[in-house]
Amino acid sequence: MAYSLLVMKFGGTNMQDAQAIRHSASLAARSVREGAKVVVVVSAMAGVTNGLLRLADAAQKGDIASANDDIAAMRTRHFAAAQELGAAPDSATVREIRELHETLRQAVYGVYLLRELTPRSRDLIVAFGERLSAPLMSLALEQGGWRAHHLTGGQAGIMTDAHFGNARPLPGSYARIRDRLGGLLSAGVTPVVAGFMGENEDGAITTLGRGGTDFSATIVGKALVADEVWAWKDVDGVMSADPRVVGDARNIEVLSYGEVMELAYFGAKVLHPLAVTPLREGGIPLRVKSAADPDFPGTLVQEAPHNDAGHPVKAVTAIRHVSLINVTGAGVLGVPEVVASLFDAIARENITLLMVSQSSSMSNVSLAVQGSEAPRTLAALRRAVTGELNIEEQPGVAVLAIVGAGMRGQKGVAARLFGALAREDVNILMISQGSSELNISVAVEDAQVEGATRSVHAAFGLGERVAAH
Repeated sequence: MAYSLLVMKFGGTNMQDAQAIRHSASLAARSVREGAKVVVVVSAMAGVTNGLLRLADAAQKGDIASANDDIAAMRTRHFAAAQELGAAPDSATVREIRELHETLRQAVYGVYLLRELTPRSRDLIVAFGERLSAPLMSLALEQGGWRAHHLTGGQAGIMTDAHFGNARPLPGSYARIRDRLGGLLSAGVTPVVAGFMGENEDGAITTLGRGGTDFSATIVGKALVADEVWAWKDVDGVMSADPRVVGDARNIEVLSYGEVMELAYFGAKVLHPLAVTPLREGGIPLRVKSAADPDFPGTLVQEAPHNDAGHPVKAVTAIRHVSLINVTGAGVLGVPEVVASLFDAIARENITLLMVSQSSSMSNVSLAVQGSEAPRTLAALRRAVTGELNIEEQPGVAVLAIVGAGMRGQKGVAARLFGALAREDVNILMISQGSSELNISVAVEDAQVEGATRSVHAAFGLGERVAAH
């Protein structure tokens, strides 16, 4: 198929060193050579985002020596990549990397002096990862003989609200992106956009949340009405299960937008869950492709494809290291205000609920949260509720989910799921299914989830056939 405009997203693994960056640039150049206009959206080099978060926290705690050591190591890594990609010591790329690291050092020193790391400062610091990787990708393209120009997310036109750490694009972003990138594309220049970041109306740098480079790519894809957005990965595409757990996991040929959102939410490392929204709004297909095998078609994500009724489930996935928070007591009975206060407390702490269940007797409410969020959840709930309520944590849990649009109206799907779990002697702690019938999720003991995943994968024949036609 001949493409006229593609948006390509490269994650941290595809940007981890000079060799990976050069290969990623060659993948973009291949499509340019074939006549397509390409916008490249990049993540930070592998490990850099976490490193920036660590050094920011160290500065806040007064450990400026450790923070400066980390900045120096990061500078050395980026300089080495630039040199290996062909940058001269006095080149514009090297000068820019040096200036960015100096700006980073000053920002971190400000945190150290104040012993305060605000959400705004954290966003400024953590966005340096993408700001440093974009010049390297631009350099690699230019060294390959292609014209390229790198931009921050804000320079590319991504304007967001002021929710630092989890910002959302404003409606005006799409016209700004068209204005700012359209001219470059028309001039035969490949724009390289620093993913994960934008800027608010005051010009302050904001970030889109972890995995936000996916979101950046789909925002750009919608703005430019791209033929497709390609997310390059180190796997063949979206798999029917985690291949590290299930030996016969296979690539899924086609997924709907709804299915990929469910998979992303339930732990499959496909893309940022919110990244689907611009695609769906713009009717833009997403293709998940393997950087190691670029000729393999990967997984196509588009508006709901036709589903094979004989294979209602596309994939099984799991979220590990979960805690159940159980709220019990007569005080829950028939008192809507009590349940409302529970959810208000969770919302104020910005805690994500993975599953929610209430017994039909209304004497019990169970909430599933990431284990790392359990202490905050318990504290928030205990502050919020009064009366004869018991709030307890059940740690060591996993949430297993089956996903597939073909489950709608299909009888016996839940029975097959529960039968597969029973054969593995897995006890179900909690069950949830939405009215959309796109998924059924269950909470099980974390120690049993790998065996449960293999059993469920086999029960639905996912190793035999996972394509949609």
